[in-house]
Amino acid sequence: MFFMRKFWAGIVLATLVSGTAGFATPAAALDDKQKQEMGDFIHDYLIAHPEVLLEAQDALQKKQAEAEAARSAAQVSANEQDIFHSKDDVVLGNPNGNVSIVEFYDYNCPYCRHAISDMNDLIKHDNNLRFVLKELPILGPDSEAAHRVSFAVRELAPEKYPAFHEALLGGTVRATQASAMAIAEKLGLKEADIAKQMAAQPNDEAVKKTYTLAQSLGITGTPAYVIGTEVISGAVGEDTLKQKIANMRNCGKSSC
Repeated sequence: MFFMRKFWAGIVLATLVSGTAGFATPAAALDDKQKQEMGDFIHDYLIAHPEVLLEAQDALQKKQAEAEAARSAAQVSANEQDIFHSKDDVVLGNPNGNVSIVEFYDYNCPYCRHAISDMNDLIKHDNNLRFVLKELPILGPDSEAAHRVSFAVRELAPEKYPAFHEALLGGTVRATQASAMAIAEKLGLKEADIAKQMAAQPNDEAVKKTYTLAQSLGITGTPAYVIGTEVISGAVGEDTLKQKIANMRNCGKSSC
């Protein structure tokens, strides 16, 4: 084992110094016989110890995940105002809460529909939680139309928006302009007023900004959350989100 460690260390060292001016590459420093012997030795070792390849793969995946997390964290810091304090978003829970969660969602995302109960439970049991809703309609024209109705409801009757959001995202029918309109009318709004508001402010620019923001954060699907400087993809569940919230309070980061 000691010999193998020295052997691999020698290869790594040779590879590292090969890029330095005045040093030959490891392959060029060997004659054909030595190359063959080294190749055979490496081949036999890997055949006898295939777990090394799995360990290398795991190490590579971990390194890539850490690099992506660092990139996302940098983007969160650079776009903090747009992520946590955009005028186009709705804040549920405590607007002055000491921890914020931002959720990117689409009204036709089945995982978002499942996750709405997580949001409700977190808000219900945590009086210091600030929950930011960020609309990201990525599932086709029906989603885009439903989100335009949503934006109009928000502008016309912000006090009714939480009930509208709950009914549309927590319902069982597909979110379309018609189904969104029907919910809004049940809440007392008039279709003509909503249509007029949609024409005056179609919400296209706000959605474009959210698309651009999601792209910069590496978000490709919904739901996605931002807590602290961490971007979390998928409906990870209430327990995971609760732990992230606790970590923010304990150490100022989503992972302590």
